[in-house]
Amino acid sequence: MAKAPPTGSSGQKVIDERIALKRPRRGASLREEVWQTSRGEVTRYNLAYINPLVCVADNGRVLGYDNNHGYHHRHFMGEVEAIPFGDYESLAARFYQEVQDLWRREDEETS
Repeated sequence: MAKAPPTGSSGQKVIDERIALKRPRRGASLREEVWQTSRGEVTRYNLAYINPLVCVADNGRVLGYDNNHGYHHRHFMGEVEAIPFGDYESLAARFYQEVQDLWRREDEETS
């Protein structure tokens, strides 16, 4: 498993987005933060689907990926597990696919 770079070498923040989700996920949001070196290497990242109506643990974070605390890990409904890391683009694609799958399940449960 790849270790995350030390916090002091995090580079420059190049993505800082928070999207507030509307009906039927009122109060939910998606968060993406990415730091890169001047050569474009991702050194730090944070991806999160936050919905306090679905998960009260972990400040409402239903699903998240980040490399804080010196290692790459996945948050899901209050649980944290270390994950292998290949590259940021693949990880982000995995995150957004998981979010879509969660939304599909949430929609099925409410209909």
